[in-house]
Amino acid sequence: MLNAVGEAQNILLLGGTSEIGLAIVKEFLPAHVTLAIRPGSSHAEQAKAEIESAGARSVRVIDFDALDFASHPGVIDEAFDGHDFDIAIVAFGILGDNEEQWQDQAKAVEAVQTNYTAAVSVGVLLGQKFKAQGHGTIVAMSSVAGMKVRRSNFVYGSAKAGLDGFYGQLGEALREYGVNVLLVRPGQVRTRMSAGVKEAPLTVNREDVAKAVHEAVVKRDDTVWVHPAFEYVSLILNHIPKPIFRKLPF
Repeated sequence: MLNAVGEAQNILLLGGTSEIGLAIVKEFLPAHVTLAIRPGSSHAEQAKAEIESAGARSVRVIDFDALDFASHPGVIDEAFDGHDFDIAIVAFGILGDNEEQWQDQAKAVEAVQTNYTAAVSVGVLLGQKFKAQGHGTIVAMSSVAGMKVRRSNFVYGSAKAGLDGFYGQLGEALREYGVNVLLVRPGQVRTRMSAGVKEAPLTVNREDVAKAVHEAVVKRDDTVWVHPAFEYVSLILNHIPKPIFRKLPF
């Protein structure tokens, strides 16, 4: 469990090279950290070194292929072998080019399976592990893009909408067992994934997301918006009639 100053004993990061995920992990150090990373990732050593230098008590790397669904039970069993986790962070995903994705079946399926199906797959497995241990927080990286799916990124947004719905209700299912699920709904964040995308209003740094997540986990919140203004922006967008929404420049 978290100690009095919000530090964790054991943390699992699924998507162990995610810049946002790594920033979140740092907020809870010192801790023993397990990074679940795609085999062959060119960022694996850098991620491990980053967490070690930030003050982790230990860093363990295990293989995790988001699209190899049959391997997920073994991955989660390996992660939890001899461990309880105070925090598990689901932070893997891809953005891609929406104009390619909606016109290319293979690319669309890859995006949706990575951003939604794989997240559900590990979510079910994490839910059972956390239910059994009776404590802890599952942090799921959702997105403002899933709150009102837009023409400009509707393949990504639709997958995030599904993820948001799943983890929101997973939290309700696990509540009686002492487990919290936190949905993180950022807008655009300055990372490798968004490097080629025009910067939008209310864009934040990964450290901003991490600090907001730390505060929300300590308070046992079930949702956090980063930037906070997006909660109200999303509320407004969901009430704009479609003919008007269609004319908005995004």
